[in-house]
Amino acid sequence: MRRVPSVPPRRSRRRPVAAALVALALAAQAVLGQPAGAQARPDALKMYKEGRYEESKATCLAEIASDPSNIESYVVLVWSLLSLERYADAELYAAKAYTTIRKDPRIVEALGEAAYYLGKNELALERFKDYINLLPDGARIGTVYYMTGETYLRLVKLEHADIAMRTALQYEPNNARWWARLGYVRERASEWALAMAAYDAALAINPGLVDAQRGRERVLARTRR
Repeated sequence: MRRVPSVPPRRSRRRPVAAALVALALAAQAVLGQPAGAQARPDALKMYKEGRYEESKATCLAEIASDPSNIESYVVLVWSLLSLERYADAELYAAKAYTTIRKDPRIVEALGEAAYYLGKNELALERFKDYINLLPDGARIGTVYYMTGETYLRLVKLEHADIAMRTALQYEPNNARWWARLGYVRERASEWALAMAAYDAALAINPGLVDAQRGRERVLARTRR
């Protein structure tokens, strides 16, 4: 009987396809400038914006260890520390960036904010003024004027506080809390009609704002005497 020759094993058709996919991936990585197996670098700013302040802080510290002149890492680090209410640490790193790298307006503003929360009122005012001069249309300008007003209120410089808070409201006219604080400044200054107008403005924006409700009641009681 004639022997049937054995059939050779089939070659897998998957190998050429798999090889093609690997080659395509390598080509894409080459175009993107990312080596094979590399992971995306941690994005500290993205972490900060997502409220992941501890992760953002750790990432920034690692970046600074690698490149001590990286001002962007210092900026995000200080923002994260402020959000974590670690004001002394924020002041420390902001001061280091300010003196060793450059007087970046964002660092200047952070120094003012840290000083404000640490009760260093005069220093806070100096740094807020510096920020206004350096970046009069900066992203934090409204907040800087508002915090300037709060600082003047601490120092019982009520006219200065009124001016600063009114300026802040030019940038954020729908901020009910700021209107309520302006009302309080005017109440402290015995400017009853102006205080009432500010409280009314706050309540027009947010009828449930307790500080504005109570302030308005105090002013009404005072003017009825």
